[in-house]
Amino acid sequence: MKRTQQEIERSEARWPPGVAVLVAALIYVTLPPHLTLGPHWLMPSLVIALDIPLLVSGPIRLGQSVRLRRSAAIVMFALVNAANLASLALLVRVIVNGYPKVTGLGLMYSAAAIWLTNILVFALWYWELDRGGPQKRLSASKREADFQFPQMLAPDCAPVGWLPNFMDYLYLGFTNATALSPADTMPLTSWAKALMTIEALISLLTIVLVIARAVSILS
Repeated sequence: MKRTQQEIERSEARWPPGVAVLVAALIYVTLPPHLTLGPHWLMPSLVIALDIPLLVSGPIRLGQSVRLRRSAAIVMFALVNAANLASLALLVRVIVNGYPKVTGLGLMYSAAAIWLTNILVFALWYWELDRGGPQKRLSASKREADFQFPQMLAPDCAPVGWLPNFMDYLYLGFTNATALSPADTMPLTSWAKALMTIEALISLLTIVLVIARAVSILS
């Protein structure tokens, strides 16, 4: 059966998630040395080395070979995620031990940087894993959806053939980290619920423990 012209031309820009990875790496560079593991440039250098070839390789299209690209993307996301979790653990240790001495503004900046990176990295995970990834979403796969977007419930309010893109997943990551619960997009599968739970827990720890301590120092 021949594909329609719409299916043949269907593609998704690769640069929004690529830029999100670069922003996360740049945020990491701005953290103080006591909140990074090893040289502060190591993780960003590895991430950028993986990210640049993906940024210049053009949009994701139907029929592409995606195994290598997807493997590189997952490695990138895992590096950013692990580094951010390590920074959060080091920040908690600073608060508990009181060393090195940091200002309230310094704590607030570090907490905000970790919180923002948390949003970016989980948006990347949602984008890469939902319904098998962007390539399978483009092929209009009948695979069970992992997230229920409002456009899926009201298709008349969305363009014909609508599919979520990275901005939809970034908004999902932001609302989950802010409200600590789903907003307009509901997780449907176990892994989606697990990832949203982990993101909310990291956000809760950052906001309640770290920022509360910073405010107490300022006051």
